[in-house]
Amino acid sequence: MSKIAVVTDSCASIPKNLMEQMGIQTVAYYIHRGKDVLRDLVTIQRDEFLRWLPGANILPTTASPGPGDYFQKYQDLIVSGINEIISIHMTARGSGAYQSACVAQTMVAEQYPDIRLEVIDTQNVSLCQGWMVIESARSALAGASFDQILAQVRQMIPITQMVQTADTLKYLYMGGRIGLAKRLMGTMLNIKPLIGMKDGVIVALGMAHSRLQAYHQMVEYAKEAVGQNQVKVAYVHAGALEEAQKLKEIVESNLNVAESFIAELSPALAVHTGPGTAGLCFYPIGR
Repeated sequence: MSKIAVVTDSCASIPKNLMEQMGIQTVAYYIHRGKDVLRDLVTIQRDEFLRWLPGANILPTTASPGPGDYFQKYQDLIVSGINEIISIHMTARGSGAYQSACVAQTMVAEQYPDIRLEVIDTQNVSLCQGWMVIESARSALAGASFDQILAQVRQMIPITQMVQTADTLKYLYMGGRIGLAKRLMGTMLNIKPLIGMKDGVIVALGMAHSRLQAYHQMVEYAKEAVGQNQVKVAYVHAGALEEAQKLKEIVESNLNVAESFIAELSPALAVHTGPGTAGLCFYPIGR
């Protein structure tokens, strides 16, 4: 077990087996569904939530963990003997998680002044955030220092990218998370939007007339981003495993993929993407 703990939250959507292998610590988001308050991947799981979501008349709301949630996680780690913690979160422009973790960081500094705790805004989401968590945990297990891991994450932030498509943008629109991609709402008939993130905000990257065309456009986008470098890819989806597998086949026929896996978005993210979403979270290696 590493002496450095890596903490994230459920929206990183990291597969359970990877979290267990690497000792990744996670804090659950909240989902408010009517009078029910659910904890992401704790009291509500992916399959159940995605069966329910298409028939919802009112979209559930999500809330980031509060300072107390993060403080409790940090405190549990400290009591277990950990004295260095790296806490990695989605874009501060799309969630209050980073701010909550920063408040908890102040609480830790007051009560445990000898503990080193760094809170990081990845300016991204989903498995882009997840890749930074995974690589940090790997480095910690391999014996890297706290400062080396921080440098690694900061190098990954500007080069880790997301591109995805869905049958509709209505979930992002209803949830108020559409950002600079709002202009696509007026052209949604018979097209597949491509969206990504820039400076921590969802943006439009283009559109296609079919999923297959969208997948090939994703490949071209990734090619331009990574050049001749090898790339690590997470194929993400929400109730669309077959689509993620199709996308994987196309990508790996065209790019030099060093590592990849398929991951399903957590319910707290699926609220905003809706079922049917498929995409890539990737970054180049060897630069």
